[in-house]
Amino acid sequence: MTGVALVTGGQQGIGLGISRALIAAGYKVALASRSAPDKPVVRNALSELGPGAIYVQHDVSQIDHVPVLLDQVEAQLGPITALINNAGVGAPARGDMLNLKPQNWDFVQNINLRGAFFLAQEVARRMLAQPQDRYRSITFVTSVSATMVSIERAEYCVSKAAAAMMAQLFAVRMAPHGIGVFELRPGIIATEMTAGVRDKYTDRIEGGLVPAARWGEPQDIGSVILPIVEGQIQFATGAAIPVDGGLSISRL
Repeated sequence: MTGVALVTGGQQGIGLGISRALIAAGYKVALASRSAPDKPVVRNALSELGPGAIYVQHDVSQIDHVPVLLDQVEAQLGPITALINNAGVGAPARGDMLNLKPQNWDFVQNINLRGAFFLAQEVARRMLAQPQDRYRSITFVTSVSATMVSIERAEYCVSKAAAAMMAQLFAVRMAPHGIGVFELRPGIIATEMTAGVRDKYTDRIEGGLVPAARWGEPQDIGSVILPIVEGQIQFATGAAIPVDGGLSISRL
């Protein structure tokens, strides 16, 4: 029996890496983001993923629209068995945290935290309302920045640290119902979000910052999602899994 996965931000970057892995495993996948359906990035993703994927335009910061999003996914694919809460934004402007603007703080929290919470809340409610005929899961894609400090992007770090707690809360709430909740913490991944700091981080990676001595790729995250959604590690619910080439390991 194949499942139905909703991947926010699934049309590019880490989300696309996850979507590729799910499609290859036979899942039906709904991609959701604020990008217009006619954008090349959306059309290219759907063309690559094939008939098992659909796209629904949705801005995760617009929490009032969550029921409409889920209704559309369910109408086209069926009840969601796996939510991958991946959509997120970085700091709008890197710089001294003492100069951080409130509007930048609010922008990041509204997407990375508020939007993620209320989407997961509604998906969880609907999962509980459905017969449990297969394993279900919710995954939050956070970042090594949940615990590693970058003072030039404080709002991003705070959003990911809070999202780590969010995953723990959902894990405890859903565990009695056999619904697993996990957190993935990517490290330095080659995506559109990191393109602007490519040279900076390449130099640091070559200097030993990442023990694996390379950039992470979206498929590195995709390879970790399958054991989660298939229930192969279901008794590890609540686990935070680093996918960072050893970056977050404390070293002397």
